Amino acid sequence: MNKFKTYLKHPFSFIMLILICLAALVTVASIIFIIIYILEKGIPNLTPELFSINYNSKNQSMLPSIINTVYITFFTLLCAVPIGIFSAIYLVEYAKRGSKLVKVIRITTETLAGIPSIVFGLFGFLAFVLALGWGYSMIAGILTLTMMVLPTIIRTTEEALLAVPDSYREGSFGLGAGKLRTIFKIILPSAVSGILSGVILAIGRIVGETAALIYTSGTVAEMSTSLMDSARTLSVHLYCLLSEGLFTNQAYATAVILLVLVVGINALSNFIAKKIAKT
Repeated sequence: MNKFKTYLKHPFSFIMLILICLAALVTVASIIFIIIYILEKGIPNLTPELFSINYNSKNQSMLPSIINTVYITFFTLLCAVPIGIFSAIYLVEYAKRGSKLVKVIRITTETLAGIPSIVFGLFGFLAFVLALGWGYSMIAGILTLTMMVLPTIIRTTEEALLAVPDSYREGSFGLGAGKLRTIFKIILPSAVSGILSGVILAIGRIVGETAALIYTSGTVAEMSTSLMDSARTLSVHLYCLLSEGLFTNQAYATAVILLVLVVGINALSNFIAKKIAKT
């Protein structure tokens, strides 16, 4: 109540408070509306045929796409996370602070983070599909997605490392620990929650990506058995169903599973992050 009276004494602050509350309300209401709409349209159309191991024109099964999504997400993180974390370690711990090289790298990563995914898809198509002769394949999609999520992982990891107080480093050096030991025993454990936040953001982008994968991984609806096979993810499967215009109900059902998959992965990642932070 006292805070409310304080805002009333300052009209501009009171107006800003109202605008902030309205913005938060609109955001939450939009998310709730989208979730309810998807669940209402999709749940009645969930049938056992949609989870058949083999896809055909009759069942429109999404199970192969779900498995392909897990494969692509795993291998993309396997490529992107080590490169992103080690790059951030170099920028924070080894590169001279304030150097022009660091500034150029930061500007470059921020620029890459803002490039539309369709541009990455066209680059992946020209570089991996055509120039290297891999054709539409999972490996082409994985490398393209790796380039897409690297800026996010680098920037979030860099900010997490910068948030670690310098006293931690000085204390470790004072006890006789070397640079590498300090990084892996002191700094990285202290910044693990921030690093995992970047990984969670990367997972969300990988699972929901469509444009880049259409031009690189392809749209084959079968379960992939090799990294050189063409395969569609769940988001690409959803796009294909809607673009054909004949399987709208199955598309709504796919959207429900995609929503559950994204929420489940994020919840699992947050759970793991909390467990690691406690240890």
